[in-house]
Amino acid sequence: MKTQLQVPSELKFLTIVENWLLSCVELELGDRVDWPRQSNRLRLVLVEAYSNVVRHAHREQPHLPVLICLEVKEQNVAVEIWDRGEGFDITTYLPPNPSDKQDRGYGWLIMHRLMDRVEYRMQANGRNCLKLETHLPKKDE
Repeated sequence: MKTQLQVPSELKFLTIVENWLLSCVELELGDRVDWPRQSNRLRLVLVEAYSNVVRHAHREQPHLPVLICLEVKEQNVAVEIWDRGEGFDITTYLPPNPSDKQDRGYGWLIMHRLMDRVEYRMQANGRNCLKLETHLPKKDE
């Protein structure tokens, strides 16, 4: 199953984005997965990714759309979040040091811990893509 959603760059749309993605995955996978556990995992990653686009890539530009593409194939879930911001130079990212007690910079770390694959591409056509992939284990795995 493949589907997509385009929304404005405003945090007030976060609930719509969450409900859309989680409902699509749940409809496709049904009760084959431990849904409470997996939905929390997907929700956290999606909230981090979408809010980063709104707060950083589009910086108070709600007229810029965010495109979210979802593909569910068997137990595999792939989410692409497309933005039109300047892009993020991933080579400059330094993981936060917990002893520094900083309150920012944990998103990339969270996404890598919760997903099987995280890929970020800056595009020449003015769009950037964050791709998140994971395998959702069956209930008995």
